[in-house]
Order: sequence, then structure tokens, then C-alpha cells
Amino acid sequence: MYKHTSKQMEFEFFPLPFSGKLRSDNRWVKMAKFIPWEKIEETYCKSLSGSHTGQPALSARIAIGALIIKERLGASDEETVEQIRENPYLQYFLGFKEYKDESPFDPSMFVHFRKRVGKNKMSMINEAIVEKALSESRKTSEKKCSEKEKSSEKKDDDDEPNPPDSQNKGKLLVDATCAPADITYPTDLKLLNKAREKSEEIIDLLHQPLKGKEKKPRTYRERARKEFLSIAKSKRTPKNKLRKIIRKQLGYLRRNLKTIEKLSEKSSLTALKRRQYKNLLVIHELYRQQKWMFDHRENRIDDRIVSISQPHVRPIKRGKAGVSTEFGAKLSASLVDGFVFFDRISWDNFNESGDLEDQIEAYRSRFAFYPESVHADKIYRNRKIRKFCKKNKIRLSGPPLGRPPKHIDPKIKEQARQDELDRIPIEGKFGQGKRRFSLSKIMSKLAKTSETAIAVTFIVMNIEKWLKATLFCLFFYAKKLRQYTTTSKNLSSKITIALYGWVLC
Repeated sequence: MYKHTSKQMEFEFFPLPFSGKLRSDNRWVKMAKFIPWEKIEETYCKSLSGSHTGQPALSARIAIGALIIKERLGASDEETVEQIRENPYLQYFLGFKEYKDESPFDPSMFVHFRKRVGKNKMSMINEAIVEKALSESRKTSEKKCSEKEKSSEKKDDDDEPNPPDSQNKGKLLVDATCAPADITYPTDLKLLNKAREKSEEIIDLLHQPLKGKEKKPRTYRERARKEFLSIAKSKRTPKNKLRKIIRKQLGYLRRNLKTIEKLSEKSSLTALKRRQYKNLLVIHELYRQQKWMFDHRENRIDDRIVSISQPHVRPIKRGKAGVSTEFGAKLSASLVDGFVFFDRISWDNFNESGDLEDQIEAYRSRFAFYPESVHADKIYRNRKIRKFCKKNKIRLSGPPLGRPPKHIDPKIKEQARQDELDRIPIEGKFGQGKRRFSLSKIMSKLAKTSETAIAVTFIVMNIEKWLKATLFCLFFYAKKLRQYTTTSKNLSSKITIALYGWVLC
């Protein structure tokens, strides 16, 4: 059950204890005005049941706003709820009518918020926020241009016709990165040891009803643990010794799985918890993969499991200098005027060059024209992409394919250097997401909740970009106003300049 929320009161009338009031220049008050809450509510309602029975769900503003607050503050679920309870500005941001000194919801609700929204709906919300931000920036630039035209010579519209809508405009920056999950670095021996320990817990639970009736099956857990530590604690391990220990761990795990199969005939698997039953299925697949790699002396296999608790995580080969392999979700993103769009989030590795055509078409659907230039890494510059860009009159950054000429035109060399400089902002966005926000380590455990957490990071970065642009506009206006007011002695001109600056920003 879901009820549409009414519009929030203005901050001047937001009741506070001790006869206080909110400041209009607070960052959360400004962010609340930026975000299109009505469109967010329309998108959020699609994931809820249309039934009129049951307990009413929390509003879209509380759900999405709480995720934004958590990501921007970099706090845990419990700490975020405490911050909302203590801070009236955060309660105003979530659409409360007045300040309440109580927790708005349980911290476990964050999991439900992430499940309900998902990456597709978060992408729609991000599109709505960026669309509003770009429209506001266009209005500001149009006002500046109109003011310049008034001060310069007036020209008729027929003298200089507007360019056609089919003309390519703007720059599109594309790149891909990996958002690592919160797992330890996986090794075959470590995974087998973890699987063995979890299988022993399942054996103990299934044997509980048979205690006193039948003898408990042997698991050799102490011997297996001792053999594992003999390798784990050593600095250097010969390959033949490591292979011997892996063979023994596979034997212990095979014995445990056979024991669980026998116990399931006497004691039903319904005694297991949901997580334990899921772990059992993962352990079966993990054993199959590890046994195949051991028998064939291979180090890779398709859909390789690297975490029992998060079986959706896959190894992503990045080819970086520091870390050649990362374990998490790979995502493809595009950047336009400082605002980022996440175009694809996948747990399987993929070639990002296959997304470029879709990213260019998405750019056209957003702005009604193709970009003038596309700035991408070397992996994107294949023949298919070059043919597509040439057909649509799009300039693709980078040198042409084939052997470079002996003598390069200085203009072409300068253009190539400028293209590389123009591609820096999207690398900076990934750096901002991993250094300032939580893109460097996704703490969510489920695949769907992790995708939502990644999407929220990009939404918060876009809001930060919008907020900084607005603050810069106010700073620029204040500087210009100080100059004009000191030179102008007419009171009416001062008032006109002040009103114009207020409307402009």
C-alpha cells in the first residue's frame, strides 16, 4: 500500500524546538529544491503494489532521500538513521512536516529501499535530475547571451539564421571501470577451506535431531584446519606442496557433501536456514569448478565463483599497473557537461567498445542531436565504431588506424593532445566516486542492492556538481555586484543589478 505525499512546507514555516528556524542557504535546503521529487515518486510507485490494504509504505522522498544522505555522508545504515533523527535539515530534506526527535525508520529498511528501486529505476531518476540541471544551466546561459546581445549591436533574425537541429553539438566522454565488492582476495585453497567450514556447520545442524540416536559422522575438521594453516601461514609454498593440500581439501569437502546427502534422507533440509541452503548450492558448484580445474591443471573457468556469500561476484581483468584483476561489477558510463550517466552495470566482464553505439544513440535521444566529438580510450577505436561515427559526422578522438606517418601535421598533433585532455574529466569522475564516495568498495551483499548502491553514487556526484555550479554562480554574481555598486552612484541602477543577479542565479 502506498499513499502519495503532499507538497512540503516552506522552510520558513518548518516548526523547530526552542523557537528556531531553518536557514535558506543550507546545503540540504538547496538540494531539496534541486531534486525533482514528483518524477522520483512516479518512478518509485511502479515498484510498489497497487493494493489498498496493508501498512502504508514510506514515501519515495524518504526512501531515495535516505539513500542520498547515506552516500553523501559516507555513513553506515545505523549512523545515517541517527543523523536523520538528530538533524532537522535532514528531516526537511526527507519531506517531514516538522522536527521529530525519533528514528524515522529501522536501519534494516535500507535493504528494502535498494531492492525496491533497482538500477533501472535509479537510472531513470538520474536522467530526471540531470535533465533538470542541464535545463537550468541552459536558461542561465541563454540569459547571459541575451544580455550580451542587448549591449552589442542589434541584428535581425533573418540576417543570421539559427543552425539546423540536425547539426552535431557537444562532447561525449565514455569510459568503463570496476566497482570492487567487499570480499577478501580469493584463492583456491582459501575458498575450499571456507566451503569446508560451512559444510561442517550444515552437518552439525542436520545431525541435531539425531543426537543420541545415531553416531555423528566424521568430518576430520581439526586435521583439515591444521593442514590449511600449514600453507596459509607460510611465506613461500612450493607448487607441488600447494597442489597436495588442495587435493586433500577437495577430499574433505567431497566427504562432507556425501554426508549431507545421507543426512538429508533422515533429516529434511527444511531445518536449514535460507542462507545455509543457498550456501549449500553454492558449495556444490564451487566443488565442481575446483575439481575440474584441479584435474585439468587450469587456472580459469567460466562463471568462476570467488565468494561463497556473494556468488554473483566475478573476476574482472582490468590490466592496471597496481591491480590487474578486480572482483566486483563492471560499469560503463558517459559524461556530458560534467554530469555522468551510468549506461551499463554487469557482474560479467564485457568489452566496453560494444556499448559506444548505444551511448551515442542515448545522447541523441536526450538532446535531439548527435555529439560533435566522442572522446574515448583506445579500446573503443575499432573499425566498426569509426564507420558508425563517420556515417553520422562524429569526430572520434585519437589517431587513425594503421601505421602512423613519418611527418605528422602539427595541427593534428595538437588536436590529439587536446582530445586526451578533454577525456580527463571522466577519469576524474571515477576517481571522485572511489576516493570521496563508496565506489571503491561496495558494502552491499546482494547483486540487486549492490547495483542500486553503485547507481546512488553517480546520482550524488551529479547533485554535487549541480550544487557547486550554483554556488559558483552566486559567488560570481556577488563579485560582479560589488564591482558595479562601487562604480555606480544611482540607487535605481544598483537595485536593477541586484534583481538581475538574483534572477540569473
